[in-house]
Amino acid sequence: MIETKSRPYKVSEITSMIKSTLEGSFPAVSVEGEISNFRPSSTGHLYFTLKDRDAMLSGVMFRNRALSLSFLPADGMLVIARGSISVYAKRGSYQLICDSLVLAGQGELLVMLEERKRRLAQEGLFDSERKVPIPMLPAKIAVVTSPTGAAIRDILNVLGRRNAGVDVVILPAPVQGDEAAEVIARQIRIADRFKLGDVIIVSRGGGSLEDLLPFSDEQVVRAIADSVTPVISAVGHEIDLALSDLVADLRAPTPSAAAEVVSARRDELLMRILDMGHTITRGFLDRLQRARLLLRQFTPQALERSFRVLVQPMLLRLDDAKESLLTSIERRVTDSRHRVTLASQALEACSPFEVLKRGYAMVYRKEDGTVISSTEKVAVESLIGVRFHRGRLDARVVAVESGERDEKL
Repeated sequence: MIETKSRPYKVSEITSMIKSTLEGSFPAVSVEGEISNFRPSSTGHLYFTLKDRDAMLSGVMFRNRALSLSFLPADGMLVIARGSISVYAKRGSYQLICDSLVLAGQGELLVMLEERKRRLAQEGLFDSERKVPIPMLPAKIAVVTSPTGAAIRDILNVLGRRNAGVDVVILPAPVQGDEAAEVIARQIRIADRFKLGDVIIVSRGGGSLEDLLPFSDEQVVRAIADSVTPVISAVGHEIDLALSDLVADLRAPTPSAAAEVVSARRDELLMRILDMGHTITRGFLDRLQRARLLLRQFTPQALERSFRVLVQPMLLRLDDAKESLLTSIERRVTDSRHRVTLASQALEACSPFEVLKRGYAMVYRKEDGTVISSTEKVAVESLIGVRFHRGRLDARVVAVESGERDEKL
């Protein structure tokens, strides 16, 4: 027991007494708890809270000890922390100075969230096919958040700075606590049913895993999934992740980022439009220049030259074919004439009239013109005709002498 004094203790005195008592009583302890509100610093130190169902204990692991960790701590992990109790006098708080952290299994909260995430994913609530695009220039924005929180201030500051010129409808809702999820889900459904905005932003600032629990509640997830109006989830900081981020049409890492998405600066849009106009103009001028270059190839002289280049080989082939055909015809005609001459000569040689030229005569019956080649068929007093090379005469047979062929005249 601490003895009572006649004068009051100074704050530093009582704190020093508590410090010596605690640090002396707990020089080395092992504490099992679930990590919450994990905050790594830029210097490499790790700040977090260990908790169970009934209490919380602040903890810190300095950089030289954190380098030996085989895992990266995160909210929801169940760990065993070994170290000593220390009192930070300037704040009047005590904390566990951790020398080591060992995984003891997943925390109950993280297990519950993972099971919920798996079940809702099986229903297809997180499928990309369900998501719709966010309008580029919404005229009105509905924001479901705490009206006094940092998130709405960040959103309004960004909209004002970017001169967005949009109407903002704030649907107030608690962003942590037991009743927060039901109110958030109801406000989302109201904003969607009454078309209070072209886009709905569901938002809050950063916090521990427990603080963000309402945005992973099944009521909130289903309200976002059922919304026809596009929904942006902007919960916590970039490292925080709630189930609302998975079901929303767009996840913004911070409330400010959500405001930037729906409030494109007018001057930026004007520059983009001007750039597009310049690009279209340059493209049109380039096409026009190419068209002019192509048209230069179609002058009368160029067309005539191209026509000659195209037709001249065909004309040459035609002339060659014509000459070849004429030569072939002439050759065939000459050959045919020669053959006809030879045939005519052979025919003339076989003609009996050619024999008459050599002094012979052809005798034939006068009455029927039958050629007489033997006296056996000639009767005395019959009329015969005699054909010479030049002229002919008629005669009457006065005598017939038959016998063998006589070679003598």
